[in-house]
Amino acid sequence: MLRTNNAFLAYVEQLYALQPRKEEILIKEFSEGQLLLQQGQKASKVYLIKEGITKCFFDEGDDKGFIVEFLGKGEVLGDIEVIRNITCLCNIQALTAVQVYALSIPYVRSLLEKDLSFNKLLLEAYAERIINTSTRASFQQLHTVEDTLGKLLEIQKAQGLAISKEDMAAYLGITIRSLNRALKKLKAEG
Repeated sequence: MLRTNNAFLAYVEQLYALQPRKEEILIKEFSEGQLLLQQGQKASKVYLIKEGITKCFFDEGDDKGFIVEFLGKGEVLGDIEVIRNITCLCNIQALTAVQVYALSIPYVRSLLEKDLSFNKLLLEAYAERIINTSTRASFQQLHTVEDTLGKLLEIQKAQGLAISKEDMAAYLGITIRSLNRALKKLKAEG
């Protein structure tokens, strides 16, 4: 549920420390609620989360959204958009105060061309995303809302996250009304 990538974080920390003039990688801060990337807009940097928690979500308008994932330390943002030269596929919003490494787009493109370690870490991150997405999708298709909600609540507790009902519903792809019914049913079952 909360994805992290300590190996990628450690690698970018090394790249940051080795910069002679600190121009290609900067440290940037976002406050709770602030958008790091906005769906449909061009990304100005590629971010790697240093501290904090964000949510990645699609906004369908009409107060409808779908949370793809919650992202923490070491997760890379805006990479697909830079590689494909497209606008942002989804929104990334800070759920807590967030500190990121902001990598310039020309620098990321040079890393993609010349840095095998960077590419390996990026491929591993993509593989992890595919595994997580397919596992979550199959679980949600094969189990009841109550089962999926129960698992979400377990993970939330284990990871020490505070998630609003709105975000829980958006993560599960259900309405708040359905979420409340499922919560009531789980509570009654004990």
